[in-house]
Amino acid sequence: MAKIRLGAVVALAVGMGVAAGGAFAHEHMGAMPKTPMGKAAYARHQNFKAQGAAFKAILDEIKKDSPDKAVIATNSAKLKGLAGQLPTWFPKGSGAESGMKTDAKPEVWSDPAGFAAAANRLQVESSKLDQLARAGDIAGVKGEVRAVGGACKNCHDKYRVPEQH
Repeated sequence: MAKIRLGAVVALAVGMGVAAGGAFAHEHMGAMPKTPMGKAAYARHQNFKAQGAAFKAILDEIKKDSPDKAVIATNSAKLKGLAGQLPTWFPKGSGAESGMKTDAKPEVWSDPAGFAAAANRLQVESSKLDQLARAGDIAGVKGEVRAVGGACKNCHDKYRVPEQH
C-alpha cells in the first residue's frame, strides 16, 4: 500500500514538474519579456521549473534500491531554498496584467494571507524534508515527500489555474 501511495506522489510530482517546466516554457514563454513584471513572471516560471526538477530528483532517488543520500540532500537543500523564496516570486502586477501567460490565479494577490499560509506550509515541509535528508534518514524522506507533495497540491488547488489536458 505504501508503494502505491508513494507512486501516486511520484506521479503528482512528475506532473507538477512537467507543468512547471518544459510544456510551460514552449507554450507560454517565447521571447524574453521586456517589462519588469513580465520579467518577474518569467523568473517565477524558471524558479518553479528548478523547484520541480529538485523534487523530481529526490523522487527518482527514493525509488531506487540504494538511494544516493548525497543527491537527496543536495536537492532537498535546493528545494528548501526555493521554497523560502517563493513568496517573492509574485510581485503585484506580475499576473495576467503583465502581458505574460501565467497559471497564477488572481487569488494569489487578492488573498495574500491565504497564499502566504500555503507558501509557509511548503516552507515548513521542505525544511523537514531537508533535515531528514541531511540526517540520511531515507525512510523519513520517503514519508516526508508525501507532505511536500501535499503542500504543492494544496497551493496549486487554490492558487493555480488547472491544467488543460
